[in-house]
Amino acid sequence: MRKTRWWVPAVTGLVITATFTPVAPSATADDDPDAPITDPIPTSPDPSTLGLVLEEYAQLPASTPNGPVTDARIGSRFNRINYIGEMPDGSGRMYVPDLNGSLYLLEDGQQHVYLDMTEQAPDFLSWRGLGSGFGFATFHPEFEENGKLYTVHTETPTSPGESTYAPQPLTSSSVTSVVTEWTADDPSADTFSGTSRELFRYRFGGQIHAIQQIDFNPTAEPGDEDYGLLYLAVGDGGIGVNTDVPQDLATPSGKILRIDPLGDDAPNGEYGIPDSNPFVGQEGALGEIYALGMRDPHRFSWDAGGKHRMFLGHIGQHAIEAVYDVDAGDNFGWPVIEGRLAYRNENQCYLYPPTEEMEQAGYDYPVTSYDHDPPANWSCNSDSGHAISGGLVHRGDLRGLQGQYVFADLVEGRVFMSGERALKDDSDTEARIRELALYDTGGTRMRMTDFVDDGRVDLRFGTDSEDNLYLLAKANGMIWKVVDTERAPVPQEIDPRLARDLVASYDFEHPFAANDAYEEDQGLSRTLIRLVNGGEDLRVDDGAYPGSNNALQLHSAAESPTGQPWKAGVYESDADGVASLDDFNGAEGITVMGWFKMTGQNPTPGYNAIGLAGVLSGNSDGHGVRALLELIQVNGELRLVALGRRLDTEASQTFAASEDWQDLLPNGEWVHLAATFDYTSGTMALYRNGEPVDGFYTNAGDPWQVDGTGTSPTNPRGIKIGGSFPQDGSERNPCNCRMDTLMFLDDSLKANEVRRQYARFLRQAG
Repeated sequence: MRKTRWWVPAVTGLVITATFTPVAPSATADDDPDAPITDPIPTSPDPSTLGLVLEEYAQLPASTPNGPVTDARIGSRFNRINYIGEMPDGSGRMYVPDLNGSLYLLEDGQQHVYLDMTEQAPDFLSWRGLGSGFGFATFHPEFEENGKLYTVHTETPTSPGESTYAPQPLTSSSVTSVVTEWTADDPSADTFSGTSRELFRYRFGGQIHAIQQIDFNPTAEPGDEDYGLLYLAVGDGGIGVNTDVPQDLATPSGKILRIDPLGDDAPNGEYGIPDSNPFVGQEGALGEIYALGMRDPHRFSWDAGGKHRMFLGHIGQHAIEAVYDVDAGDNFGWPVIEGRLAYRNENQCYLYPPTEEMEQAGYDYPVTSYDHDPPANWSCNSDSGHAISGGLVHRGDLRGLQGQYVFADLVEGRVFMSGERALKDDSDTEARIRELALYDTGGTRMRMTDFVDDGRVDLRFGTDSEDNLYLLAKANGMIWKVVDTERAPVPQEIDPRLARDLVASYDFEHPFAANDAYEEDQGLSRTLIRLVNGGEDLRVDDGAYPGSNNALQLHSAAESPTGQPWKAGVYESDADGVASLDDFNGAEGITVMGWFKMTGQNPTPGYNAIGLAGVLSGNSDGHGVRALLELIQVNGELRLVALGRRLDTEASQTFAASEDWQDLLPNGEWVHLAATFDYTSGTMALYRNGEPVDGFYTNAGDPWQVDGTGTSPTNPRGIKIGGSFPQDGSERNPCNCRMDTLMFLDDSLKANEVRRQYARFLRQAG
């Protein structure tokens, strides 16, 4: 398994625990209501010095959907476990539903199937849409006496049975959600035997945002108004973007419903409608509705302490992942607003200032939220790999975590917390979010993507009667128990004095969640690079310095497992270049640096150069460069060089190391290299492990035509890592080597700055 250390770039700043205000929710007379808000929440989750220690608790069996999957994200999962909870009978048995059909019981970490939906429901469907299948299970608070449990699953759209309310239009991608009551003959038995009856059925027009969760309020006591009432989180079926169904009180779509499963006054006579529900008796409104205005109400829970508030993690359309405090009658505004801002379906790339009418509508705003602007060179209309997983307020005994609402971005597997007391409902401010570090029981700091060895985690939460916290992932079917917390400083790889110049940085420990054949930029430009011809397999278990555990493996075609050259980078063939790299447009200086380890035959037979890393020029075909670290032939000898070009269509200059390249880059040894380019003075330099490398210029005179200004006023065509042509145009100058933490700065660093940055790497904590 790849192990990755935790890292947050220095530019995120200090940890702050106060609340913050998102983009102002009101439009003033000076505001342009048609001006898009491109960054709705300017602050990011802050890194916390607190970390969770995860211990493997159980791995559930591999499973597959029962039909032809419509989305590769379904078929690529080890299984599709969705929740872990404890049966309310004092037995200590844990239960885990798998969307692919099984409800498992766990005793002392050992699992067996309790109920198999593929056998119980002839029209069971688990292959269409990310949430299809056996979605959730919950046990009546009096299960020990009455043996009743409740499930929700999806079926084919034409399965027998009448929709409880008028269904959404039938389409080729429709699914039907069915809520079922099961009564066990023997509640203590380890496999289900008994009877069942259908409570609720609803057909959606799409394959997403069906009924995600059903549950009872575990904090309600006998005699309480909420005791024994079942909550249903009903999504909008994917049609809320262009209809008003989440706001329509005549349909269950986009709502949280609350029903009495033991009652009988519903339209179908199979459940009851509590008199205390907020819309009971309102003409044209379904009495079952508890709250409305939702797109995808993914996970909800009740705080076991405090005021027993109900919190919901709500998955947004484009930009906002939100946590809501749910009260009876709340309207969260979808699709009119997303979070606190106006949503416009004709331009999903942006949000807008809310109108005065929206502000007066009484919508309920998030108590905390985060946004997820897509990477700079990723289409905003494409999935950027983000979705919130609602979590739990921890009321157990984990140090530093008491009273914290713990939740996550389920795709990336980043785990967050916000203090319950700071989650203030009906407030103009939202609670600050802090990102928790994660550790294995051996003390290694890791990211969740490395616990599961996959760029897409599919993370969920659960708890037990003793308030222990559990994490579970579809990517590898594993469940972890949080057994402790750790305190440690937040590592910062980049010297804070250099952070403002760090245009792009790649440590190969941040796979892009939407497609882990790409790597996320930890610099300021947020430019994705592609791992060419090997995808995620280019990331390997290795680390150049303390605290680093992943590296990038490059190959020539001759040594590659795929028979193609492994390299990386970004390339834009358009003359405008890569817009996100515009800090290199007219730059007065550039520094390229990183860690390198030779791992195979170099140079590759048939080539007389070895490509390392560089910034392409504004007119490059994928080979010509503005600033490059490379090994090339100089006077018949292979030498380590800094090769730069000031003007796109003019000559280059080369500064070559005097020392033998194999002494500078011995096989199998990590070495830190840096090349600096000062375009205003025409000077260049090479550094090895923080110290200057003696060398010489290969071209006499002034090939750069130095005039005191910077490079051509053009955006680079990209970044190349390894051989030339990051667009995979052809193989040239391949490198059989590994690389770690490549940094591209728009300044020519001085010797003391390179030395200081190198020393900082060696001080990193694991």
